[in-house]
Amino acid sequence: MNWLWSADALVTATGGRPIGAMPSGITGISIDSRTLKPGEAFFAIKGEAMDGHDFATAAIKAGAGVLVVAESKLPALGRLTAPMIVVPDVLAALEKLGVAARARSAAKVVAVTGSVGKTTTKEALRHVLSSVGRVHASAASFNNHWGVPLTLARMPEDCDYAVFEIGMNHPDEIRPLVKMVRPHVAIVTAIAAAHLGFFRNLDEIAHAKAEIFEGLEPGGAALLNRDDPRSKLLEKLARAAGVEHIYGFGQTARSTFRLVKCVLYADHSTITAKIGGQEIVARVGAPGRHIVQNVLAVLGAAHLMGADVSRAALALGDLSAEAGRGKRHALRVGRGTVTLIDESYNANPASMRAAFALLKATQPGEGGRRVAVLGDMLELGAQSEKLHAALAEPLIEAGADLVLLAGPHMQNLAKALPADVAVMLEPTADALKPVLLGGLKAGDVVMVKSSKGIGLAKLVAAMLQKYPAVAGTIETQAGSGD
Repeated sequence: MNWLWSADALVTATGGRPIGAMPSGITGISIDSRTLKPGEAFFAIKGEAMDGHDFATAAIKAGAGVLVVAESKLPALGRLTAPMIVVPDVLAALEKLGVAARARSAAKVVAVTGSVGKTTTKEALRHVLSSVGRVHASAASFNNHWGVPLTLARMPEDCDYAVFEIGMNHPDEIRPLVKMVRPHVAIVTAIAAAHLGFFRNLDEIAHAKAEIFEGLEPGGAALLNRDDPRSKLLEKLARAAGVEHIYGFGQTARSTFRLVKCVLYADHSTITAKIGGQEIVARVGAPGRHIVQNVLAVLGAAHLMGADVSRAALALGDLSAEAGRGKRHALRVGRGTVTLIDESYNANPASMRAAFALLKATQPGEGGRRVAVLGDMLELGAQSEKLHAALAEPLIEAGADLVLLAGPHMQNLAKALPADVAVMLEPTADALKPVLLGGLKAGDVVMVKSSKGIGLAKLVAAMLQKYPAVAGTIETQAGSGD
């Protein structure tokens, strides 16, 4: 059996006390009894809403090989006969295991942060690096105080590359996480008004993102978006953190990894880029100028880690957008087709504009419309009213024929839109649902975008449930730049 961790190594790394007949080893790490697979170790983490110890019995029924539990909970778990590792604090034990996983690994490690594009960039790295080696990467958006150590603890000893996403919405959150990850390359995708409610301005956000440089391995590299107005500030902060190797990606001439030419289509892009002195021509399977920007970081990181950049670039051809992050669906409505662009996972002003560009790039069918379904952008603080209203201009430029809005903050956008734009505003996603489902017609292009907490993902699910999927792509050219 190829164990992820032997029992002895698991006990040693966590510093715990074994109870019962321990297995020879475990096949994986889980913190959720609903998704746990037989043979995995179940870490009973106590969260804000739930305590993993309450699901210990469910974990055993699911086939957990061992439970990692807190000493203080042991009296209540005394009736259980499953093998256990008892520790003072379960999350701290998971962190220790993550540190041990990083210490035993010879993989090249890259960490990604930024206000927008973290998960997309992480998934693109996973995708292209898989063409040149064995890759371990964060699941979903596991980028916080439990997601990062969990991803570390799950890292196989023999992987060639490891990709970590590190997020934050307050200062001092990235610092402890990146010191566990110890990347060889640290990417900052962009600085934007995400979580602005917790910061005074974008410079403060840049300072918080720059914490990622503090965990770089000696000789490691910082990779910055040179097209971002705060790249000079980030470079200054990287140097203050002791980083000697600083590189840039983007279209500007200052970029080490530079975009030479880009042609955007509705469902893909083609690019020419200078990567490590080599001119790379590639097809990017996921559409959008923002995806192109992320891809420059991906190719730059691949080069810095010594990967075969030509093979990595070739793999970009079948890169696809993730659910909630630009994934497209062709749905049968009446005798025609509706194109659904699912951007429902999250939203801030920068990602909203990127989504509007995708809407503009997608040509409706005969008699169809561009329909923007938008929900509130959260955590914008005192600037929320202004930032929602400011979406009006790029939305008009995108050619939206119908705008469906949900949430109290979206009333600011509704007021800012001109009278000749058809607008409907509802207080919630549930209230908007019958309006959306009852008003679609063949040829429509529907783009759904909001912060996750508003729940517009349920509108995407409702469309997918009501309308059958059909095969089809759209090949409309959107424009080019050089």
